[in-house]
Amino acid sequence: MKGIKDYKGLLGEPKIYINVYSEKRLDKEFLESLRKEVIWRYNLDLDLSDFYRMARKDELLKPIVTKFCGLRPMHAGSLYEYLIIAIVLQNATVKRSVYMMQTLFERYGTLLEFAGQKLYCFWEPKVLAQASEQKLRDLKMGYRAKSLIKVSQSFVEEKNYLTKNSRSCKFCKIDFDEISLRKKSQKEQESFLLSLYGIGSASVGYIMFDVFHQWDFLKYISPWEQKIYSKIFFNRSPNKPVSMKKMLKYFEKWGKWRNLAVHYVWENIWWQRRNKNVPWLEKLIRL
Repeated sequence: MKGIKDYKGLLGEPKIYINVYSEKRLDKEFLESLRKEVIWRYNLDLDLSDFYRMARKDELLKPIVTKFCGLRPMHAGSLYEYLIIAIVLQNATVKRSVYMMQTLFERYGTLLEFAGQKLYCFWEPKVLAQASEQKLRDLKMGYRAKSLIKVSQSFVEEKNYLTKNSRSCKFCKIDFDEISLRKKSQKEQESFLLSLYGIGSASVGYIMFDVFHQWDFLKYISPWEQKIYSKIFFNRSPNKPVSMKKMLKYFEKWGKWRNLAVHYVWENIWWQRRNKNVPWLEKLIRL
C-alpha cells in the first residue's frame, strides 16, 4: 500500500489513529486502558495467519477469506450491552428485534450529537435495574421484560445475581468484572453466562464468540440460523433444514477455528444481500 496518500500504515504494518474527545484532561493511565480496550473489542491483535493457511486449503472458505482478507469479528460494546442485545434477539424476527432495541434506546438511552450525527448511547445498568416490568411489557418487550431487569440488577449488585429460577453455577463466585472474565477458562465463562437470568444456549454462543473471543465455541444453532446454514453450507432448502447434530459434526473439520470459519461464510451471504436481492434469505429475515 506504499504511496497511497491517505493510509497511516502499510498492509503488513497497519496503524490506526484514534482521536479522543473529553471535557477534561485525561491522564496517561486512562488513555492506556482505553487503548487496550479498543484493541480487545475490535480484535486488532488477532493473528489470522494460521486461520488463513487452513482456510486457503478449503474449497468453500478460500474465495471468501481472499475477498475478506483482514476481516475479524468484533463488538464495540460492553458485556452488559451485548447481553441486552442478546435478550431482544430471542425468539423474534429481525424486524421485531430492531423495533425493541430502538424502543429501548428512545425510552432509556441518551441521544448524543457529534459532527452532525445523532446517535443513542446505552444506558447504565441501574436504569433498567430500577425499571417497572409492566412498563417494559407496555413497550412490547414481552417476557423479555423480566430478563432485562434481572440482568441489569446483576451488574448493579456487582455479584452473581442468582434467582430461584436460574440454573446452579459451580463458578458463581466469579464477579462481573468483564476484564477478569476474559482471563477465565472457557468452561468458567460459559457457566457464568448460563447462571444469568434469561440467558440461554443461543445467547451464550454469541457472547462467547464476540465478547470472549472463543473461536471454537460452537455448541448450539438456533432454528433460524439452522435454516440459513442449511442453504449456505449444504445447499438444502431452508424449509427442510439439516439437523443441528449433523451441522455441528460438519463444522468440526475446521477445528479450533470452527466458529470463525462459520462466521466468515455467514458474513459473506449478508454481503451478497447488501449488493443484490437474495429471495430465499428475504423470506427468513422479514425486515
